[in-house]
Amino acid sequence: MIPQREKNVIRKRVHVRIREKVAGTSERPRLNVYRSLNHIYVQLIDDAAGTTIVSASTNEKAGTKGAKGTKKPTGGNVASAKALGKMIAERAKAKGVSSVVFDRGGYIYHGRVKALADAAREAGLKF
Repeated sequence: MIPQREKNVIRKRVHVRIREKVAGTSERPRLNVYRSLNHIYVQLIDDAAGTTIVSASTNEKAGTKGAKGTKKPTGGNVASAKALGKMIAERAKAKGVSSVVFDRGGYIYHGRVKALADAAREAGLKF
């Protein structure tokens, strides 16, 4: 089994490789995903101007709630990722953004990352 530290080094290397090919503009910003054990963070970034247009995360007050029966809200599950995908799509539409470039951050397109992307697509964002 690969230690967690080495997995993160590999993920960062993959992310650099992805970033060489993916860039956001003001018309089509980059939808960047960062996934930790307990939360997910999403940003719409205009790389040409170097600014963040919209951001959302599962640890915001208006963010997602945990599963029933848990004491603390958690963002480390697929249900929270789906809610976050809908939230970022709504915020993007409010700013006038309808089309984005997806940057999975070096993570495998599976589980929480895939759920977030699918929910954002269903809410109206075009990838």
